[in-house]
Amino acid sequence: MSKLKIYIVEDDPIIAITLESILQKNGYSVCGHADSVDEALAEIKSNKPDLVLVDIQLDGERDGVDLAEDLDTLNKPYLYLTSQTDPHTIKRVKQTRPLGYIVKPFTENGLRSNIEIAWNNYINDEEFLSFSADNELYKIKQSQILYLKAYDNYCYVITTTRKYLVPKTLKYLSSQLNQEKFVKTHRSYIINLLKVDALCKNVVIINNIEIPISSSRKSTLKQLIQS
Repeated sequence: MSKLKIYIVEDDPIIAITLESILQKNGYSVCGHADSVDEALAEIKSNKPDLVLVDIQLDGERDGVDLAEDLDTLNKPYLYLTSQTDPHTIKRVKQTRPLGYIVKPFTENGLRSNIEIAWNNYINDEEFLSFSADNELYKIKQSQILYLKAYDNYCYVITTTRKYLVPKTLKYLSSQLNQEKFVKTHRSYIINLLKVDALCKNVVIINNIEIPISSSRKSTLKQLIQS
C-alpha cells in the first residue's frame, strides 16, 4: 500500500492540503491535485496515478460525476469524496463505477480504511485476458473489453481504445473470460454486460456500436442486463 499513487481532485484548497497531509502521513504518494475536470484529466493522463479521489463539487461547468464518467472510459479507479448526498446526485453517481463513496466530513482513520478496503477489493477482483496478436504478447484487463467478434478461425477483441485480431477462435477466448460478465448475444459475438448502453429490438448498443442479438438469446440477455 505504501507505493500507491493517489491523485486528488478537490476545489477547496484547505481540504486538498489536509488530504495530501493525511495521505502522505499514512504512506501514500500524492502525485498531484486539481480543482477542475479539465485540469484533472490532463494531469491524470500524464501522472498515471493508481487511484483518484474525486470531489463532486468542482470549479467549472463540469463536476466530479462528469469526471467519473471520463475515468470509467479510461478504466482508472476512483473514490468519491464529497458532502453531497442528495437523491439527484446519488442517482447520477449510480450511473458510474466508483470503488466507493466517502462522505465528508471524514476522519483520518475512516479515509485510510476506505482506501485500503477499496484498493484491496479492486486488485483482487481484477481479471485479465492474455493472447498473442501481431507477433506480440498482450495481457489486458477484462474490464477494458467491450466485445469480441468471430472472424473465421480468428477473433477480434475490441477494447475502449484498440482492436486486436487474435489467431484464436471465439470459443477459445470465451473460455478465459468471466462468465458472469461476458455473454454470447449471437454466434459471432460475445459482449461485456457492464459496457451495455442500450438494448433495442434486435441489437445491443455498446459504445455506439450495434451488436446483433439472436432471437433465442434476447430474453436471457434482457434478464442479465436488468439484474
